[in-house]
Amino acid sequence: MSLTGTPFFVTAIVVSVIAALLPLALWSRLRGPVVVRGAVRLGMVAFAQITAILVVFVAVNNTNGLYDSWGDLLGTSDHVDSAIDLGPDGTGGRRVSDLPKAEQSFTPVDDAGMGSGIRRAMLKGRISGVEAEVYVWLPPQYDDPAFKDRKFPVVELLSGFPGSPKSWFGSLDVSKQLEPLMRSGRVAPFILVSPRTTLLGDTDTGCANVPGRVNAESWLSIDVRQMVIDNFRAADRADGWAVAGYSAGAHCAAKLTVAHPDRYRYAISMSGYNDPAAEPSSLTAKDPALRHAANPLNMLREAAVPPRITMLFTGDGRDGFQQGVALREAAKAPTRIDVRQVKGGHRTSTWVREVPSVFEWLTRRFEEQGTGAGRGTGSDAGAGSGTGSDAGAGSETGSDAGAGAGRGTGQGFGQGSGQGPDRGAGEQGGTSALTAARR
Repeated sequence: MSLTGTPFFVTAIVVSVIAALLPLALWSRLRGPVVVRGAVRLGMVAFAQITAILVVFVAVNNTNGLYDSWGDLLGTSDHVDSAIDLGPDGTGGRRVSDLPKAEQSFTPVDDAGMGSGIRRAMLKGRISGVEAEVYVWLPPQYDDPAFKDRKFPVVELLSGFPGSPKSWFGSLDVSKQLEPLMRSGRVAPFILVSPRTTLLGDTDTGCANVPGRVNAESWLSIDVRQMVIDNFRAADRADGWAVAGYSAGAHCAAKLTVAHPDRYRYAISMSGYNDPAAEPSSLTAKDPALRHAANPLNMLREAAVPPRITMLFTGDGRDGFQQGVALREAAKAPTRIDVRQVKGGHRTSTWVREVPSVFEWLTRRFEEQGTGAGRGTGSDAGAGSGTGSDAGAGSETGSDAGAGAGRGTGQGFGQGSGQGPDRGAGEQGGTSALTAARR
């Protein structure tokens, strides 16, 4: 029986009720020596307590998407077939563009808790040596004949640790919350992709490549990304890709974006951390050199050239907010870091409330045609890539008042347009095909 879902939860409730009734029915009817009767009564009480705890655990697990299977819970699941040294770029010297298309078979997900329109595939990574599930949801405009020639921007969704790739759709209700906002035009029509990030049982990979153990970074930034491009009308440039995560997934979102501005232009980090040691089970925290190299703050400070990326950090105090401020202080143009203080603590109920606002932030950043405000034309999906002077490091604390300056030309979903206080300082003109697609 599956760990998640209604059948096991109902079974746990039934067993807990029986366990609670047993002492009432048998307490005075027990026979035999005092020691035996005492042991049986103690056993019945313990059994009732254990089953009650089980019900609470299953309810919490189903709500927060912590463990997806018995293997995840017991720490025995392993999704790594091989973990060779793939080099600094994570490709192992192979040109991804030269590989044949990774045509993938998808099946609809029949899970009311995750919402409708979600499809699932088991992907065998050709570069990473990882084999695991990936969930994909397409925006309402995707099947609209008016957009049959459009490519759509993509957001890769990363869960915390422990965590399930279902959690964004189940616990955070991302598609349920965003679909009406996409139809109304408040949020851009993003393809949402949620790959498995728990690959080594009870060990957090830190979304890193560690030869001999796991190539999680290549799994997420190459194999999953290329599979989406090969199977859907998805943007194939960094300007059309973002990565979002919460908790350990937020750390990964920042790390992947700083490391690969050629693959991702935007990141959303909710309650994230910079130092991998913040997660006790982190593989990257075990070795001092790896711990240093996997810290987004160190990566940003030591970058030979400041990456052209835009990232949003949300949280409160040391739970994501101060980490974002540290990155903002280290950022140099064209890197832009926005920071928002969010109350609520390190919990699912906080992150689920943030979903609409962080995706509205992402939509505005895409409309700015890259980093900062700019003029752009084109027909390709996602935000445009621009030339010229891009925005400097921006900041947000509770609002979208980020500073941005720059003009650029490039190709994008359409010409950029911007209105209102959320533009930052800058200039933008024209009409937006991205905005039209949102409608």
